[in-house]
Amino acid sequence: MIWKALALLAAAVLLAAAAPKPSARKAAPPKPAAVDTDFNASNPASLIQVLSGLDAHGEIVRSNGDSVMLKVTSPAGAFEVQFAGCDAHGRTCAALQFDAASTQRTATLAEINRFNQSSLTCRMIQDRDGKPHIVYSALVSPDEPRSDLLSDINAWRGCIGDFGTFLKDPAGYLASAP
Repeated sequence: MIWKALALLAAAVLLAAAAPKPSARKAAPPKPAAVDTDFNASNPASLIQVLSGLDAHGEIVRSNGDSVMLKVTSPAGAFEVQFAGCDAHGRTCAALQFDAASTQRTATLAEINRFNQSSLTCRMIQDRDGKPHIVYSALVSPDEPRSDLLSDINAWRGCIGDFGTFLKDPAGYLASAP
């Protein structure tokens, strides 16, 4: 018991010695980060704005119920983004999903399943026509910073890259997958 008390006392002395000494001059309080009041990650228009800064073009092609669909063209190719759980105006949505399809049917369902087992964030599906799709989903909120949406876009870029590599050689890709 005495050893425990001595250890606590020694830790308190070390912390007190390491504490910064008070200065005669007060430091200025940190400036608050600039807030982009026009940005709202849950609004499809904000994603279109972010994509335009990345040399991509997005446009709303359909809006019905609580869903808004965007068509996007970019240097990396074309894809769609669906916003879901949107308000009646299609501006405050709960989630989004990026989706890209390929006409290449080089992978079996077993290989697609193995791809899904090797990827933490990207999911591959096969539609009714047998075309493979890669999808990435994320929750969004009005107070989410632009940097979080950019992180989702970068994760999506990684998904598209993995998708292309996988479709060129499914067996080779899976042989080196984690």
